Amino acid sequence: MLEIKNLSKTYKKANKKAINNINITIEDGDIYGFIGPNGSGKSTTIKCIVGIHEYDEGEIILDGRSIKDNPMLAKSKIAYVPDNPELYEHLTGIAYVNFVCNIYNVGEERNELIHKYAEMFDIESNLADPIKTYSHGMKQKIALIAALVHKPKLLILDEPFVGLDPKASHDLKEIMKSLCETGTMIFFSSHVLEVVEKFCNKIAIIKNGNIIASGLTDEVKGKDSLEDKFLELFNE
Repeated sequence: MLEIKNLSKTYKKANKKAINNINITIEDGDIYGFIGPNGSGKSTTIKCIVGIHEYDEGEIILDGRSIKDNPMLAKSKIAYVPDNPELYEHLTGIAYVNFVCNIYNVGEERNELIHKYAEMFDIESNLADPIKTYSHGMKQKIALIAALVHKPKLLILDEPFVGLDPKASHDLKEIMKSLCETGTMIFFSSHVLEVVEKFCNKIAIIKNGNIIASGLTDEVKGKDSLEDKFLELFNE
């Protein structure tokens, strides 16, 4: 379980409170959608969870332990793929994935997993090529493979479908569903509300750093589409 309790973060140089008293609970097996306009605090929240940003107030608890007090333990259970992955582009795809495997102490099963995901994402023939030669979509696929091979307890994705072709998007959704069946938690941000509505069992909507709605997807949107509910909340 991931518990975000009363989380606040202020960017002091800009004197801007990016997130204000956020509370979110993600349980094992949840596919949790996190939506809001640009600048609403989505990326700040995610970067606090994964340890990129420090936060001013509140707690983030992963499986009963504070990520602030146990940062290495928390990071060993988390995989994060940003919307624009920054990779070591001088490495080949396979070298990069193996580098990540070494960091997470992935054993002999790495080869089977790399082959499985590379074949699924149709990138196996490009693994020996330098990442600097990859398209944006191929870089996204390598970042996803590197995130998946160490079997994270919490998978955090920021706009995961951007740059992926339709087949890769479909395959990623199938992978995410399969992971959740084994108890993995998935927390992802997306502007594609139709995908969030159909795919996520829970959602949170953030506006100006504040959570304005959260809970089971069907309960949050009610009888409306998620897009209609989203627009209604932002026009209030």
